[in-house]
Amino acid sequence: MPRSLTMVLDFGKTTSKATLWTSTGDCIRRETRATRKVDAGSYTALDVNGIETWLAEVLADFAAAGPVGSIIPVAHGAAAAILRDGRLALPPMDYECEPPEVVRDAYLNDRDRFSWNGSPPMGLGLNLGMQLAHLEWLYPELLTGDATILPWAQYWSWRLCGVAASEVSSLGSHTDLWSPRTGRPSPLAVRRGWAARLAPLRHASDVLGTLLPEWVARTGLPCDVKVHVGVHDSNAALHAARTRPEIAGTEATVISTGTWFVAMRSPGIGADLTALYRAPNPGCLISIDPTGAPVPTALFMGGREIEILCEGLQIRLDDGVEQESIIDAVTDCLASGAMILPTMVRGTGPFPDRIGRWIDRPANPCQAAAAIGLYAALVIDHMLDRIGARDTLLVEGRFANAPSFVRALATLRRGARVFVSAADGDVSFGTFLLLRPGAAPSKALLAVRPLASDLTDYRQLWLRRLELAE
Repeated sequence: MPRSLTMVLDFGKTTSKATLWTSTGDCIRRETRATRKVDAGSYTALDVNGIETWLAEVLADFAAAGPVGSIIPVAHGAAAAILRDGRLALPPMDYECEPPEVVRDAYLNDRDRFSWNGSPPMGLGLNLGMQLAHLEWLYPELLTGDATILPWAQYWSWRLCGVAASEVSSLGSHTDLWSPRTGRPSPLAVRRGWAARLAPLRHASDVLGTLLPEWVARTGLPCDVKVHVGVHDSNAALHAARTRPEIAGTEATVISTGTWFVAMRSPGIGADLTALYRAPNPGCLISIDPTGAPVPTALFMGGREIEILCEGLQIRLDDGVEQESIIDAVTDCLASGAMILPTMVRGTGPFPDRIGRWIDRPANPCQAAAAIGLYAALVIDHMLDRIGARDTLLVEGRFANAPSFVRALATLRRGARVFVSAADGDVSFGTFLLLRPGAAPSKALLAVRPLASDLTDYRQLWLRRLELAE
């Protein structure tokens, strides 16, 4: 029997996910685990051991479900693993670990201009180069000898098959380590000696090797299961969107929603991207897709901000039971002047230095949820303007299931077609498509209706309060 099933392993900031796919693109199994942080002594780290224990259990469970032939990882771009002497040297740093001021100041003075790295300076350890500088400050001998740097997705492909690789969409995600214009490691990465430590560059879909004997013993999977290089998560969502008939070959922007809201513009054929390399706007960057092409990108920590704003409401923005009540509450929210100003997670997004606050916060939970949906839509709308987005928008991920957000966005972008993906997990599906490019999504995109309310005055008031209105 041919081994036709594919495992996609998604190592996200908030949740790790494992999905099992048939050759035609049907997801038949899905398991998740909440991501935890651990104390590594000198810094906060990712719970790599806990993830591995969970992963072994899931792989064993999936092995019993059918003939598995391939495994491919996908992950966020703000983590890396350091290998020494053929093993993990220390736990990967969590990007929310604050570097000491002396490290931050020295790094900011040393980093390249935006025109070289396509990456703005971000808070915490969101620039991967900042994490490497922090680790070198803690452990001066860490990146010497045979030390190898692996992006987070490629750490897991190495862990499963024992072959180290780097991948361009992972390196080109606000890491400061890659130069979009040259298609090579950035001048900073060369100066610091990090470029020489990067594992060999491979394409996301390449087969790196087969399962190590220890994983065969732990999981019961066959020894010849193929392990592929893997890809960056938002790029996987973009890849999935590009195959959609409503979007394929057109100017479109995909908004991937989870802990982060990441808007990635897929320019039409012949688009002039010269302006991309000018001075950056906060929260905007140039990502790199798996083919090496530049992708105008904007991001803010939307999911985390929504969680903060929803604390105490006993209601979620994507709560299916309360959606009609939240939509009905938009009118009252607008009439009352309830509004949220950014930013709830400082150091991120288009307003990194602002201190977020409510204006006339409603006591009614549904009205408060409506205001939160309007806030998320206003921030994304502003960021879409910054990256030149137009024509078609596709919202995917958790908050595609939040009508107060997506319908507000459709209202603010009345000149665009706005869709949501009915599929749960376009990141995983897009990763799967790298191995099975002919597969079709099981569900069509859904067109989004604008709200009945006009948001023009509300948006202008929001911009005036941010001193951005013309």
